[in-house]
Amino acid sequence: MCMPVLFEEISASLNLSLVQVGTIWGIAYLPGLASGFLGGALSDRIGTKRTLIILCVAAGISGASRGLVGGFTGLTITTLFTGFMFTAISPVVHKICGIWFSGKRLALANGFASIGMAAGFMLGSFASASILSPWLGGWQRVLFFYGAIAVLFGIFWSFTKVNPEEQKVMESRRRDFSLLKPLVHIAKTRTIWILGLGMIGFNGCVQGMLGYLPLYLRGEGWAGMAADGALTTFHVCSMAGVLLITFLSDKLRRRKLILAGAAVIMAAGTGILSIAQGALVWAAVVIAGFIRDGFMAVFMTTVIETEGIGAQNAGAAVGFVMIFTATAALFSPPVGNSLAAISPQLPFAFWSVLGIVGLSSLLFVRERHRQTG
Repeated sequence: MCMPVLFEEISASLNLSLVQVGTIWGIAYLPGLASGFLGGALSDRIGTKRTLIILCVAAGISGASRGLVGGFTGLTITTLFTGFMFTAISPVVHKICGIWFSGKRLALANGFASIGMAAGFMLGSFASASILSPWLGGWQRVLFFYGAIAVLFGIFWSFTKVNPEEQKVMESRRRDFSLLKPLVHIAKTRTIWILGLGMIGFNGCVQGMLGYLPLYLRGEGWAGMAADGALTTFHVCSMAGVLLITFLSDKLRRRKLILAGAAVIMAAGTGILSIAQGALVWAAVVIAGFIRDGFMAVFMTTVIETEGIGAQNAGAAVGFVMIFTATAALFSPPVGNSLAAISPQLPFAFWSVLGIVGLSSLLFVRERHRQTG
């Protein structure tokens, strides 16, 4: 999330157009067409701890390499490698939640994981351009800094404990490294496909809006701190809403209802940005931000709870759904950004429509019956 607020500085340094910026913002998710599933399936086979150590270190190295480029092509290539790593990490994190927590606690556990993600998003959008870039001496060194942090977290994971039940599963699968078997099983699950189509709409809405918002506000005459602050506010509100949304999901046992309501709110908040001025911009950011990570936590919980999935296949299943997430993030930013040539507000309307498309898919999800005790 450091990239949207650094794009103005990066664009001036590398002479990038608005469409090229949108392409770079979306291209990071192209590897997610495969890496999310591969990362999740790998964790199902060799364990979450080993997988996260490898991915965090690799993400740090590849992320830092973006600071060494000299143009659009170099930044695109290094962003592709970085995207491969970070899109592979998320399914593993949610699998860990599925291993250590279950039943009525699972959404809340995913909620805490989402708070961590939202905190990273918030810090990246708040500090990168306004604080770290001047302090460290440019956007390149900011990327080196974040790369070092990622490597450090890879080291931290080496000291974590392995769940005894996961260890038993790993021993039973010691000689089974087939990735095709879980892929075929998951691909036959109808609900997973419906959830994936819903994610195309929702994530297309979110990723497009987040990448464009700081640039749009600067173009409207907002000061840099204020433009970056809008993005930071989005993530602060997201952190504030996670526990409430996941608590309601666990309490009501109505995942579908929560997901549909959150999709409506996100689409509405993004749509308001297409007509908003001044204080209404802040209101739209608060509305959309409040449900973002809560939606993701409940969504990943729904994937894990889908009949035939469970904790054992959670990594591969979440990774499979992330293929759709990557598809949305790949096409949504450049397509939406290109509409700015017609009107600067038009991209927000486009992304709002994507959110409604995601909502229409989620309405066809059949919820698995869960006990309330």
